[in-house]
Amino acid sequence: VQLQASGGGLVQAGGSLRLSCAASGNIYSSSVSGWFRQAPGKEREFVAAVRWGVGNTYYADSVKGRFTISRDRAKKMVYLQMDSLKPEDTAVYYCAISRTGGLRLAADYSYWGQGTQVTVSS
Repeated sequence: VQLQASGGGLVQAGGSLRLSCAASGNIYSSSVSGWFRQAPGKEREFVAAVRWGVGNTYYADSVKGRFTISRDRAKKMVYLQMDSLKPEDTAVYYCAISRTGGLRLAADYSYWGQGTQVTVSS
C-alpha cells in the first residue's frame, strides 16, 4: 500500500482546510484509515480514523466537532475536513493505514504517507 497526502497549507485561525490521501494497493474492509499529526518537538498524535468497511469514525478530543474524516472506497481516497482551525493545529499531518484494526496508536499503522504541512496563523 502506498499513500499520498495533499492539501496542506497556510490558513488563518478560524479558517478551513481539506486534506486528501490517495491510496494505492489492496485496502481490505477490515482496514482502518487514520490521520495523525506531529508538531515540532512533539510526538506524533492521533487525530481521526475511519473504518474502511463500515465507515465508523473516531476522533481525538482536541478535534472533535471541528474535523471530519471520510473515505471514498471506490476512489481509495481518505479526506480530513478541518474547520475552525486553531494555531495549535499547526503540524505535519500524516495519513496511514492499519490492518490490525487498531485506531489510536501509531504502532497499529503499517503504511504511512509522506505528510503535508498545515500552518495556522493567529
